[in-house]
Order: sequence, then structure tokens, then C-alpha cells
Amino acid sequence: MADFISWYIAVTLLGWLAFPLAFRLFPTLTDRGYSLARTFGLLLWGFGYWLLASLGIAQNDAGGLTLALFVLAGCSLWACLARDRDGGSPRAALLDWLRSNRRLVIVVELLFLAAFAFLALVRAGNPEIVGTEKPMELAFINAILRSPSFPPADPWLSGYSISYYYFGYVLAAMLARLTGAAGSVAFNLMVALVFALSAVGAYGIVHTLLAAFRPARGPAPAPGRPSLRLPLLAPIFLLLLGNFEALLEALHRNGLFWDFSSAPAGSSFWSWLDIKELSDQPTRVGGWLPDRYWWWWRASRVVQDTDLSGGVHEIIDEFPAFSYLLGDLHPHVLAMPFALLAVGVALNLFLGGWQTDRGLFGLRITPPGFLVSALVVGGMAFLNTWDILFVFALLLGAYLLHRTRNAGPGWERVVETVEFAFPLGLAAILLYLPFHAGFSSQFGGILANIVWPTRGAHLWVMFGALFIPLFAFLAQRSFQKGDRPNWLAGFGLALGCGLALWGISWLLAWTVSRVDPNASALFLELQGVPGFRELFFAASQRRLESIGGSLTLILLLGLALSLLIPLFQWRRGSQPSRILEGAPASPPDDPARASLAFVLLLVAFGSLLALGPDFVYLRDQFGTRLNTVFKFYYEAWLLWSLAAAFGTAVLLQGLRRFPAVLVRIVLGVTMLSGLLYPLFGFLDKTRNFDLLRARDLYRSCRAIPGQDCLEEALRAWEDWTLDGAAHLDRENPDDAAAIRYLLAAPYGVVAEATLPASYNYNGRISTHSGLPTVLGWPGHESQWRGSYEPQGTRMEDMRSLYEAPDWETTRLILEKYHIRYVVVGNLERATYTVNETKFNSFLREVFRSGGLVIYQVP
Repeated sequence: MADFISWYIAVTLLGWLAFPLAFRLFPTLTDRGYSLARTFGLLLWGFGYWLLASLGIAQNDAGGLTLALFVLAGCSLWACLARDRDGGSPRAALLDWLRSNRRLVIVVELLFLAAFAFLALVRAGNPEIVGTEKPMELAFINAILRSPSFPPADPWLSGYSISYYYFGYVLAAMLARLTGAAGSVAFNLMVALVFALSAVGAYGIVHTLLAAFRPARGPAPAPGRPSLRLPLLAPIFLLLLGNFEALLEALHRNGLFWDFSSAPAGSSFWSWLDIKELSDQPTRVGGWLPDRYWWWWRASRVVQDTDLSGGVHEIIDEFPAFSYLLGDLHPHVLAMPFALLAVGVALNLFLGGWQTDRGLFGLRITPPGFLVSALVVGGMAFLNTWDILFVFALLLGAYLLHRTRNAGPGWERVVETVEFAFPLGLAAILLYLPFHAGFSSQFGGILANIVWPTRGAHLWVMFGALFIPLFAFLAQRSFQKGDRPNWLAGFGLALGCGLALWGISWLLAWTVSRVDPNASALFLELQGVPGFRELFFAASQRRLESIGGSLTLILLLGLALSLLIPLFQWRRGSQPSRILEGAPASPPDDPARASLAFVLLLVAFGSLLALGPDFVYLRDQFGTRLNTVFKFYYEAWLLWSLAAAFGTAVLLQGLRRFPAVLVRIVLGVTMLSGLLYPLFGFLDKTRNFDLLRARDLYRSCRAIPGQDCLEEALRAWEDWTLDGAAHLDRENPDDAAAIRYLLAAPYGVVAEATLPASYNYNGRISTHSGLPTVLGWPGHESQWRGSYEPQGTRMEDMRSLYEAPDWETTRLILEKYHIRYVVVGNLERATYTVNETKFNSFLREVFRSGGLVIYQVP
């Protein structure tokens, strides 16, 4: 509890420290950046600390943290004291805003506290940092805490620095050092913090969009008093709503759509749906609660790719509710609040918050606005490199539409956007140059996806909870009086995008067949076709059979573009204020039209992100589109969830009579179906929050006179903790004691058992102590660095270190890797035939607990 309170206070104070700067920099957002202030402050503080430490100006310690805080405080002081362009006092304006927006401030604060407390409670119910990617993420946090300098040392490859987008782990380590929390506690608190920052960030963005929008029918919010309740839909759609897999689990458990008259039972529906494990006959029929082991995991594996020859490839289609249920602190999760900050930056840019005629490099954006944009774009590459594409494109799209709103359409606007793109991209790289200088990746180019389109059924199971409100909203706007969509241009562009991607995919495939015939021949063999011509016809047939997914996305894109294009059309040669004949009668700078335009931009970008992997994917060591679908679908969910929340709010405000009733029923059923996933999932992961255990303890106590039954019931939660390493004391007490010793010991390389596989107990000492080991998870190191080459002979050397009978061989290995500590425990004895005599003879025993010994190299 103390750690939770200290983190809450620290992050809240950080947000208040950064708010004066956000207030000045985000003038067009209705909350003036208040809901994004914590995220903005964390980004600025983290960037300053990382840069100062990387340049050797500051140390990786509390003094460096303090110096970076003073820099942030200085920027906020400038924001308070420097006069506005109109000569006004920013300090007075800020205080006036706070007085007139007390209700909004209170709602944001309550939402942040509730979201932070809720997910901290969930993490306390299953805090163990074991399995999946959790050990890797904890290893990064502890390595950053222990590294004497930046760049931080790689915990699983001694002698190297981290080669990964690790900025999020720097931020977690900073908060851990500031509050005195252990790395294993900071892990779980950071998961909860990211959840809470995302909740308030989404709320603030949709609040701004709804504040400018007025429904065509029904009561509009009072001027200056936009609704504070409807924006709450944003965190629900973004963070809590799941895909329809939980609904399918309930139907499957209840035996629906199965024919049990034959043996074995059959089902044409489940066979057609073809989602792994759901197509199997239910083992137990009855009830609605899913009971399969880790059923909630299957929700992130809905999409499946099948070769022409029948081979199946598992694809990751994760979504936020799954991420927070799983509890991994992976970069795509860490980056979420900062991606929302990027959306806020794009919205402020689009609404003209940084408009000027005398910007840097001749751009029509103020220098502070340009710097913030570059800082956010570059930060996304450091947080989660996959996100830089959509963030960069979103900012460019916002800039293009902003200039079109002000100066009218034309090729000049495209030229201006290109002129903005180059300095923005260059500045984003230069600001984070120390990171890029030491970063290597497994990215190997772009490959064609010609045989694995996403089926429509799978896409609707994945995104149906967002598709239904989006299509309902777009349909309502299409027939709204005053809105006259340009169907020809919108669907022409959408179909053109689909056909262009299809052509690019075959052009890439043909190029590979000419440049690398061996790779092309291997692919043809795997697909079971004799030649390129046969591949074309078979792949085209497959795409037509699975056309539902692509058609859905093209339809969504076409609707969005059909509504978006008329908002920015003028007569040729006219002034910007004159609308093209047949276009809406509202002026282009009408806030309601601007709000609608930005939402349509989000829908369009989300559609392109989901459509892209149907035709191309990024090459990596997996050899399939697994990672591309994973990251692009995740980004699409973020954008679509904001648009769906906005659309749902507009529908609830704007419709009356029978359409309103019908839409409310459809949206209510849709949201309920999507909320089944977090409802069932969080209860499953926390054992129903141990309420049943508390009830049983209370009932048992009541049978014994004179007992304090309330205290007995509270024992149900006595093992709840935010310490993700607490389980080690129960399961591996000797390892836990050794880790505590090394946490306080001088810095140095540790030798421990090295196994060829990942996702196991391998690297447990380095993971929890923060000291670098010679080799941790080999597969992950290969992914981070693009090959196994940097590992060299480390695995063989570790075997020789423990098993070699002579001291000379052992000594050379100790010197080669600068090893300071040698651990001999149960895992080492199970992995190697340990020759412990040489260690006793030539090294000094510095720690012993049970059967575990730590030797120190002189």
C-alpha cells in the first residue's frame, strides 16, 4: 500500500508540475492538456534524464533524477512567466481556467485514481513475474536500476548495452528510484500506471472532440459546459472492451450450435468459424462461464493463417483488455499513453494550436509546437518502434488537413506537408540519437502477403465490438441532413488503396522470385504449388474466398473518406471560406465540422493499418506476418476505440424516437458482449478476487464460538501483494536469499546456468538482481540483435565453466567475460555436471543459503 500511495503522489505531482507547460502548448484542447499532463510530464522528465545520463552530464542515480526534475520545473516556470503573443498573463489564465473547470479537474482526478487503484488491485491478486515476457521486462527494469551509466547494460548479454526500445523501462526505473520501490514492485505498479494514464488520456481526447460537436437533434450541452459523462465511453472502449471471443466461449461452453445426436458431435458453425480449440467438441456442457484452462489467452489468437498446402500459422491479435489481463509490461503496452499523447498533439495541431506564418524552416507551425511534435514522434520510436509509423503519419495527416482548412485544397498543401515531414523526421531522430546509435533490429524489409488474407469472420470476432458502433455512426452521418458524402471520391480512393496494395504485393513477390530464386522456390514448395503461375491462381482464389475481411475494411475506409472529403472541398479559385457547391453549408473552420473531420481521420488511419497486413508485412525472424498483424491491429484498436466512443456518444445524443431505441439496444448488446471478456477474465485471473475464499473462511469461523470472524475472513487476502518476486520465497527460498544478497553487493557480471530455450527459469539471478549475466534467453537476444552472432560461444563456455576439470580453462572463461560472481545452485547442478572443487580451491565463497553458493572471483 505504501508503494502504491507513493507512486500515486509522485505521478500526480509530476502532472501538476508539467501542467503549466501543457496549458501553454495545447491551447485548442478543451482541457488544455490537463488529462495528458502526467504523460507529458513523464515524457519530458524521462527524456531529460535519459539524455543527460547518456551524454555523461548526469549520473544514473537520484542526483540525475533531481537534475532532470529541475529542468522540467524550469520549463514550466517559463510557461507561467513568459507573456502570451497577445500580451496576456499565462499564470492568470491558468488560474482562471482551473476555477472555471473544477468539475472537469475532479472527474479526471477521480478517473485516474480509480483506474490506477483497480488495476493495482488486479495485479496484487496475481503479481507473479513468471511466464510469457515478464522476466525479460523485469530484467530490463532491474538492469537500468543497477547500471552505473547509460546506455544501460544488457542483463542477458554481459558486455553489451540493451539493444531494444527500452525507454518505457527507463521511466519505470525512474519512478522506482524516486519512490524507493523495488524493481519487482515497480513492474506491477507500472502496469497499473500505464492503464490509468491511458484512461485519462482517452477521456481528455474524446472530451475535446465532443465539446466542439453539437448533435443535429436533441439538447446540446450548455456553452462552455460539455458533457463530463459521455467521454467516459473512451476508456471503456479502449481499455475494457474485449473482442467477441469471450461471448463465443460462453456459447461453446453451453453447447450451442452443436449436434450431439452423432458421435462424435459435430457443428457446421464452429467448423466454419475455425477458431482453434473452439472447433473442438466441448468437454462439459452447461453453464455460461468459460472453464477451459487459460481460455482468455485464446482471445489473442483469433486470426489464423493457413498455407495453400494446409499448414497453419498462429497469429497474435492482442488488444488492450487482453494486455492488462495478462499483465505483461511489453513496449506496446508501455507506449499506449504516449500514443494517446501523440493523438492529442495531432488534434491540437489540426485545430490550429500552433499556427503561425513565421515558423522554423519556413513551416507554418510555431517552434515550440515543432519541438513537441518531434519529441513525441522520436519518443514513440524509443518506446515502441512499431508505433512510429502511425504516429508520424497521423501528425502529417493532421497537418495536411489543418493547412487545407485554412488555405484550401491543392497540391500546394501536399508540398507543404512534405516540407513539414522531412525536418520533423530528422529532428525526431536527432533528439534520440544516442538510442539510434546503439540500436540493432531484426527488421529485414517488406515482404508480400499473397496467401494469408484475414477472414471476415475472424476480423469481426476481433473488432466487432468496435465495428458495430463505427458503422452505425458513419451510416447515421451519411444520411444526416446537411452532410452530403462524396461517394465517388471516397470509395474510389478506398478501392484504389486496396487495388494498389494488391498490386504492390504481387510486384514484391515477382521481384523476390527474380532476385532470390532459392527463397522463391522454397516458398512455392511450402505452398504446395509447382510454379509462379499456379501460385497466382491459387492465391487469387484464396483471397476471393476470404474477401470478407478486406471488403469490411475497404467499406469502413470508403465511408470515412466519403464523409471526410466534402469537409475540405472548395470551388477552384475561390476563397477558403466559400464551400464547393453541393458540399456542407457550414464553414470549414466550424468546430463541429473540425471535430467530425478528425474522428474520420482516425477511422481512416485505423482502416489502413488493419488493411495493410492483408497484402504486405514486415520481415523478421518469425517469417510470417505474426508481428505485423499484432502491432498494426493493436494500433488500429487504439484509433478505432476513440472514434467508436465519439460515435456512440453522438448517436446517444442525436437520435430520437424509434431509431434511438433501436440504436441503444444494438449498442447496448454490443458493449455487453465486448465487456464479457474483462468481466470473466479479471474474475478468472484473481480467483473471483478471493471473495469466495473469504466467504468460506467466514462461514467456517462462525461455527467456532468466540472467534473474530472478520479477521479470519481477511486472511483470504493475506498473500495479496504488488511484489512480483514474493513467490520466490515460497518456491525457491535459496534463490530469493541469493538475489537479496546480490542486490546489495558491488556491481559485476554473474555466471549462472544458461539453457538454449526461452520462457523458463533461465537467467533468474540476473533478472531479479539487475546484474548482467553471460547469456540469458538466447532466442530473445537473437531477436533484439538480428542474429545469434553476438552470442558467440557463450553457451558452450558456460558449460565449460561449470564442468571443466582444470582451473586454467575456468580461469580463461572468467577473464573473457569479466565474471565477478559464480552461482552454484539447484538449477546449475541440474543443468551441468558441476565440478565444485575448483571453485572451492580458487574462489572465495561469499554467500551460502541451503544448497546455493555464490563464489566471488578475486
